[in-house]
Order: sequence, then structure tokens, then C-alpha cells
Amino acid sequence: MFRDTHPDLPRRMLAEFVGTAFLLAAVVGSGIMAEQLSDDVGLQLLENAFATAGALVALILAFQAASGAHFNPAVSLADRLFGDMDNTELAGYVLAQVAGGITGVVTANLMFDLDPVTWSTKDRSAAHLVLAEGVATLGLLLVIHGVVRAGRPTLAAFSVGGYIAGAYWFTSSTSFANPAVTLARTFSDTFAGIAPASAPGFLIAQLAATLLGVALIRIIFPKATSDD
Repeated sequence: MFRDTHPDLPRRMLAEFVGTAFLLAAVVGSGIMAEQLSDDVGLQLLENAFATAGALVALILAFQAASGAHFNPAVSLADRLFGDMDNTELAGYVLAQVAGGITGVVTANLMFDLDPVTWSTKDRSAAHLVLAEGVATLGLLLVIHGVVRAGRPTLAAFSVGGYIAGAYWFTSSTSFANPAVTLARTFSDTFAGIAPASAPGFLIAQLAATLLGVALIRIIFPKATSDD
């Protein structure tokens, strides 16, 4: 039944898995490299942001035609709420994204001669950081849908990469804006990590921002969403 109903879903899930794995390898790997190259936290963040944005643009361009290049359960949930996916597709995408994210982080750890899993001890539980995650996620969804619904999907990769690079700096949380990224980054006690105890607050903020984002998108783009 799974394959008969969605014959191409396994292929799309594989694309989401691979793309999310490379994204997290870039996020965590560049954070580790930044720590090794400099003791200046500002420079470390700049290097991390630049590498993440560049990889994100390339990965979206590479996988957009294969799966839509979500790499993010919040993006997939928004698509489900707009009726562009069904529950089976959403579950498949989220599973692939979370598994891919963890795989990417483990790979990054190994590439820098660390243990495969080093649980993060970086506390990010403060209320202002949780608020920042909601803002980051909301902005990301507005950017994606604003560009796509304006009929310029080919610009989405650059818009998303640019937004994430900027949000690394204008949000106190450094813009995870992605539940799969949040979960995966608990697996590395490095620059980009987040303590497992801090993850639930980020996840709740990201979910709330997704629901708010869908409501705002329906209002801001009424013609584009009139058939949803």
C-alpha cells in the first residue's frame, strides 16, 4: 500500500535524507573547524554562518527537483497544512530529515576525529533564546513562501541561504529554525551544539512559529492560497 499510493516517496525520502545529512555536516563541521582556526567567537560565528549559507544554497539547488529540498520538518508541516502533502508523505519526510540530520552530525564528528556521538553540554534554554527560535522559524517560512508564491522558485535557494546567514546574526539563538537540525545538534558537544535538555523549548517554539507562519501566509498571499 505504501509504494502503490506513493510510488516515488522512497526516492524523495532518500533525497531528503541525503540533503539534510550534508546540511548538518556543513553546520557542525564548519563550527568545529571555526573553533580550531580561531579563539574569536565572533569570527567563529561568521565562518559558521558563511559555510552554512553556502552549503544550503548549493543543496537546495541540487535537490529541489528531487524532493522540494525541504530538509526541515517545519517546512514539510507547512506544506501539509496547505494541502500540498498528505500524512504519509509528511511522516516520510520528517523521518528522513531527522535520520539524515543525525547522520550528518555523526559524520562531522568523525571527520574531525571526535567520538561519533558527543552529547552537547551547551545550554540554550533561556526564554530569550526560545523566542529567537520562534522568530527565526517564522521568518524562514515567510521567505520561502513569499518567493515561491511570487512565481520565483528558482530564487528560493539564494533567498533561504541569505536569510539563514542573516538570522545567524540577528537572532540570539543563531537561528536553528529547524526541528531536525535542533535534534541532530544535540549529538555534538561543539560550537554548533545544543544540550538535549534545551531542545524541547526550541522544538515548541519552532512548531508554534510554523502554525503562525501558515496563518500569516494565508493572509498575506490570499490569491496564492485561495485553493488550499
